Amino acid sequence: MLCHLLYFRGPRTNVPSSQLPSPSTSTAMASTCIFCKIIKGEIPSMKIFESAKTLAFLDIGPLSKGHSLIIPKFHGAKLHDIPDDQLAEVLSVTKRIAMAQKLEDYNILQNNGRIAHQEVDHVHFHLIPKPNQEEGLGIQWPTKPMEKEELSKLLEDIKSKM
Repeated sequence: MLCHLLYFRGPRTNVPSSQLPSPSTSTAMASTCIFCKIIKGEIPSMKIFESAKTLAFLDIGPLSKGHSLIIPKFHGAKLHDIPDDQLAEVLSVTKRIAMAQKLEDYNILQNNGRIAHQEVDHVHFHLIPKPNQEEGLGIQWPTKPMEKEELSKLLEDIKSKM
């Protein structure tokens, strides 16, 4: 269940989505993308929320009760492909769903690329409740210590490119 990324131009810019092709009326939605098919109503979903820019629905293979997927309607494979105004609404909706469930502990997960475990090439955020140690997302965090000088060089490199 993979989707195909369609590029409209070169590197991602902060162009408002209102200036981009409409995902519901153009090739912005990939015809083989499962999430685009859900957005178009071709595949049913357990819809929690829908607006012009965002769709949220329950995950059919949840890690815990209330595991939800929140997606922009704009089709893009990676976070940097999505217009900022679309991302802002996705995060706002994610927060509202967490509050509606009265979640105290939860994870928000968004993967970019195969090595990072992205399976569907349409940006999506997982809201995963963590009611106890056994349910929800299990994370291992193997740290890779870096020398202060190396961290400083990395910091300057990143800042210079922003």
